[in-house]
Amino acid sequence: MQESKWSENVILVDADYVDQVAFNLIVNFERMLERPVPRADLARWLECVALDGGLRPAADGDTQVVLVHSKGREQLQHFAPSHFSDELHGKAFTGQLGEFQLSAYPVEEIADGADFFVEALQLIAGQKEVKRLMVVPNAEQGDIYNKVCQALRRVDDDGKRITVFAMQPMAGGNFRQEILGYSLLAALGISADEINRKSQMAK
Repeated sequence: MQESKWSENVILVDADYVDQVAFNLIVNFERMLERPVPRADLARWLECVALDGGLRPAADGDTQVVLVHSKGREQLQHFAPSHFSDELHGKAFTGQLGEFQLSAYPVEEIADGADFFVEALQLIAGQKEVKRLMVVPNAEQGDIYNKVCQALRRVDDDGKRITVFAMQPMAGGNFRQEILGYSLLAALGISADEINRKSQMAK
């Protein structure tokens, strides 16, 4: 993973994991809302993650997005746009928070997926230019979350704002936490009002 220049803002994502979470949400909420739920809007999701990570609107701001995925996967199944090499890697989009520059890196066969993700995390967190880091690991599998915690404890820079996203509150860690599901629901076009209306009708 080589980047010539790092942004002050970086989002690191386990793409396989977040794609699976999006699928689970689509299945559950299609049943609950009794309507089709489209694929998640990737740009909308990344902006929500950035907001949860502390970014605020800035026309000249920029954020690097690093998507880590298994070597055999060519695309996200439940997001749009989705194809790693054709639509995401080396591409960018501009929104209310500035420009988002996307990179997608497959886990090489010689590397364990969890170790590759943690090594990427250590590399990014160690960059002096990076002031705000948002991390979406697979906190539900094995000891990945513990490895993330250990890696972030070694970050010797109180000036960095680090936010870790998970589907439920996790114990420990010298970083902020946010619930991953909120940003994904927004990207799927599911509002709290719609959920509340359906809940009321079901009573």
